[in-house]
Amino acid sequence: MADVANILKCAYSVGLLIFSTIIIMGLIFNEETKLSSDVHSAVAFIAIWVGVLWLTMVEGGQGSLVGLAPVNGELYKDSHPIAYKCTSIAHKGDNLDRYLLGRQFMVVLTVFTINISGGPLKDAELWGFPSVLTNMFLGSGLAMILFTAMIGQLNSQVNASLCMLDYINNYFALFTFWVAMAIEFSGLLHASYLVQMLVAALSGKKIESNEEPRNGLQNLFFWSRCLVSLAILAYCFAVTLAALFDGKTTMWEGVPSAVAVIVFFLLMSVVGLLEGMQIAFFAVAKIPKSERGDSVFAKKTCELLFKGEGNNLPGFMIGRQLCVVSCMFFIARVTSVEIAEGEENIFGVSDGVQKLFDTGLLGAIITTIVASISWQLVASAFPIAFLSNPFTYIFLRICLLLEAIGICSGAWVLAAIHKKIAGFQRDEVYIGTAEERAAKNMSDNTEQLHLGAGHLVKLPGFAEHAPPALKALMETNPSVAVYLNSIHDMETGKGNKGQESETETE
Repeated sequence: MADVANILKCAYSVGLLIFSTIIIMGLIFNEETKLSSDVHSAVAFIAIWVGVLWLTMVEGGQGSLVGLAPVNGELYKDSHPIAYKCTSIAHKGDNLDRYLLGRQFMVVLTVFTINISGGPLKDAELWGFPSVLTNMFLGSGLAMILFTAMIGQLNSQVNASLCMLDYINNYFALFTFWVAMAIEFSGLLHASYLVQMLVAALSGKKIESNEEPRNGLQNLFFWSRCLVSLAILAYCFAVTLAALFDGKTTMWEGVPSAVAVIVFFLLMSVVGLLEGMQIAFFAVAKIPKSERGDSVFAKKTCELLFKGEGNNLPGFMIGRQLCVVSCMFFIARVTSVEIAEGEENIFGVSDGVQKLFDTGLLGAIITTIVASISWQLVASAFPIAFLSNPFTYIFLRICLLLEAIGICSGAWVLAAIHKKIAGFQRDEVYIGTAEERAAKNMSDNTEQLHLGAGHLVKLPGFAEHAPPALKALMETNPSVAVYLNSIHDMETGKGNKGQESETETE
C-alpha cells in the first residue's frame, strides 16, 4: 500500500508541476509578468530558465562540497579532476565558510530573479481560466513555488547527496563556486560576520578557524568591508520601509501600509525560523535525550523529530524547502519597489537608481543577511534554546504535513530522470565506503568541517527514496553515519583534540 501511495503522490505531483510550468510560460509569452511586460517575453523566458537551472547547481553544489569535506581528495583526483579542483579550493582554510555565505545570497537572488521573470502581475489573467483556478495557482503563487522547489531545489539535492563527485565534476559547478566566492569577497554580506562575532560572544564559544589570525592590512580590509556592508544593509532597509509606508511596492492592493510592514517582518521571521531549524535539528540529532534541555517544547520537538525510524527528519527537510521558497516569493512581492507613472522616485533618486531598486535586489540583501544567515548563526550557537521556542514545534508540524501530502513528490521523479540522463553513480563506486577508505589508511577527516557556533554548515540532506528513513540512510551509506556521529563528537568536544586542549586550559 505504501508503494501505491507513493506512486499516486508522484503522479499527481508531476501533473501539478507540468501544469504549473505551462501556465508560467503562458504568462511570460502573454507579457503578464514584470520582466516580460517591462522588457521582452524572450528575456523573461531566458532569465527564468537560467535562474532555475543555476539554482540546481547552487543547491546541489552545497551538498557536494560539504559532504566531500571529510574525504581525502587523492581518492578521486584522477577520476574526477574538476570535482577535485572544486574541493581543493573549497576545503582550503576557511573557504568553505566563505562559499556558504556567498552561496546563500545566490539562492535568494535567483529566487527573486525567477519571481520577476515568471511571477504574475496584479490581476493577471490567462486563457480564460476561471477565477478559482487563477487565484489558486497564480494569485497564491502556488505555480511558482512548485516550479522552483521541484525543478530548482529538491531534485538537485536528492542527486547531490548520493552522487557528490559526479554532480560537481563539471565547469558549471566550478564557475558557480567562484561566483559565490566573489560575492563573499565583495564584502556585500560582511555585516553577517558582525552577527557571527556577536553570537559567538554571547554563547561564550570560540569560532573555529583553519587560518592564521589576520594581519594589520587584512584587518583594515576586513573591517572596512564590514562597515560598508552594514551601511548598505541600513540603506536597503530605509528604501524598503519607505516604499512600504508609501505603498510603492508590488504588495497586494488594499493592504494598509502598516500591515504591509508587519507582514514583511513576519515573513522574514518565518524564513529565519525555518533556516535556523535545520541547523538546530542536525546539531541535536545525536545528542542524548538527557542533554536536550528541560523545556516542554524542546522535548516535544525532539520526540516528534526522531519518532519511529527517523522518517521525520528528512521529511522535515522536504517540507521546510517548500515553506522557505514560498516565503521568499512572498517577500519578493512585498519588497519589490514599483513606482507608478508620474510618482516621485524613492528619496528622489535618479531613474537609473530607481530601476535598480525595482529589481528587488535590496530585498534580496535584507533577506539574505537578516532573514537567513543571522538566524542560522544563532541556531548554530544555541540549538537547544532554539528548540525551546513553541513556534519551532508548530512549524515542524506544518513542514511534516506538507511533506506527507506529497505535493513535491515529483522532485524524486525529476531526480531519477536527471540521474539517468547524466549517468550519475553513487560515490561508493569511485571511493568506496567510509570503512573501505579507512582500510586503505585514507580515513575521512571529520575535523575538516567546522560545526557549532558561527558556522553555517548543514548536513547534506537527502537519499534515494521519498522520503527515506534516516536510519536506513545511515545503514546504506556509512559515511553519513560517520558524519552524524562527528556532529555529536564535535559539539561535546570528544572528536576535536584542539577543542579538548582549549577546554582543559580554561
